[in-house]
Amino acid sequence: MADLTIGNERGLIFRFAMPMLLGNVFQQLYSIVNSIIVGHVLGKTALAAIGASFPIIFALISMIIGIATGSTIIIAQYFGAKDLVKVRKAIDTMYIFLFIASIFISILGIIFSETILRFTGLPEEVIPQAKIYLNVYLSGAVFLFGFNGTSAALRGLGDSKTPLYYLVIANVVNIILDLLFIVVFKMGVEGAALGTVISQAGAFLTMIFHLNRKNDLVKLYIRKLSFDKEIFKKSIKIGIPTGLQQTFVAFGMVALYGIVNKHGTDVIAAYSAASRLDSLASLPAMNFGGALSAFVGQNLGANKPERVKNGLKATFMMTSVVSVAVTLLNVIFGRYIMAMFTTDVNVIEVGYQYLVIVSSFYVVFSTMFVIGGVMRGAGDTLIPMFITLFALWVVRIPLAYFLAPRIGVVGIWWAIPIGWAIGMSFSYIYYLTGRWKQKVVVKYQN
Repeated sequence: MADLTIGNERGLIFRFAMPMLLGNVFQQLYSIVNSIIVGHVLGKTALAAIGASFPIIFALISMIIGIATGSTIIIAQYFGAKDLVKVRKAIDTMYIFLFIASIFISILGIIFSETILRFTGLPEEVIPQAKIYLNVYLSGAVFLFGFNGTSAALRGLGDSKTPLYYLVIANVVNIILDLLFIVVFKMGVEGAALGTVISQAGAFLTMIFHLNRKNDLVKLYIRKLSFDKEIFKKSIKIGIPTGLQQTFVAFGMVALYGIVNKHGTDVIAAYSAASRLDSLASLPAMNFGGALSAFVGQNLGANKPERVKNGLKATFMMTSVVSVAVTLLNVIFGRYIMAMFTTDVNVIEVGYQYLVIVSSFYVVFSTMFVIGGVMRGAGDTLIPMFITLFALWVVRIPLAYFLAPRIGVVGIWWAIPIGWAIGMSFSYIYYLTGRWKQKVVVKYQN
């Protein structure tokens, strides 16, 4: 656990963000390795199937993860205020909610998986493999939610290292299982999904075993869990806007795939591979933004608002440097990177085109996420939700629908950074108003 209310802001945020970033980079590297194995061993149809499944999985779990994020903010603020009794109650309440929600999501997703896949307009030859992958993956939702919930609770307490250790182990195991199930046992996309479920289960169970021995605040004893209605209401109040935001972002991804799907398997495969790289490139902004949220939560809980502005400036500088470096990497070496996924020349060229257009605006994306991190840390998630939904559903998706028939798939790619630019502009304007300071759970004093 770490106290983020004292010490140099830049150093604290950097040290807190790096384990989160390394863990998520490692996780994305697993996804990339998984896509490389699938693309070369099983072919571009299987690659398209796994890529098309991701936004659907994200759509099904995003509301629940959003509410868990609300719990993380409350945990951070109570911890900053040194109220450990409420910290423990908040963690218990989060666990109970996540376990119930995971069962519901598994059942719902498996029953309607084929219907959802057909609704997105996925080509007929891709649907059978996508359905298999989706059903197996969702069968392990309880482990996915359990691991992410425990990690979120630890981050609220200032511990971003412990989740990293278990995430690294889980992803190494996942890669080994992928090679075993796909290459040796010839299990196809089912093997890819099964490897993920087993590795997530192992990571969650071993992390809980470790924490039950070492950390009293995050212990998980099923029979001793207690549900606090008032804390849950606060979590819902903060978490639902974030959950709705993530849900509509996920539906936006599904809608974007619906547009991409009309252009055939090659474009779907290219987008699936390039978006994996895009997800990797977006991690610095997302993780530094998450670290900033915990930093803001603790400092507002400790009534130290002057540190928030300094933290924002420091985080903006760090993410901007990384964003520029990643942009240059994608522009210069994008074709070689795409070639790791497939030998199909057309798929490589379409994916490279995506990378050049989208990665040129990573600084805009990172700025939007960092500003949002401040507001989320304060507990103000409603306005950021509206800003995100506007940028996505009023700008990006309609623009992609409008441009695609006129200038081809390049129009879909251009719609993405234009949406980011609108979202960043509105986020910065709202930040300047200072109204987000009024949403803190632990009473904020001017």
